[in-house]
Amino acid sequence: MPYAQPLWRQIRDDLRAKIKAGIYPPGSKLPSTRLLAEEYETSHMTVRRALDSMIEHDELIGRMGLGVFVTEARDQDP
Repeated sequence: MPYAQPLWRQIRDDLRAKIKAGIYPPGSKLPSTRLLAEEYETSHMTVRRALDSMIEHDELIGRMGLGVFVTEARDQDP
């Protein structure tokens, strides 16, 4: 039986693919956690876990009161 990744990892991988495809270019603001939770049909905590993982890997940067942004141009291979 194949192993299914946790939903937060699937969201993280999808966001990485969207960044790589230029949907979210460097410096761009991501939709709010609430909107992402609606898009992925999950809780805001699951989305937050995916975003936190990407922030830890310097793929995203959180700015208090402003939102979450894609880090400026660099190789973003995890």
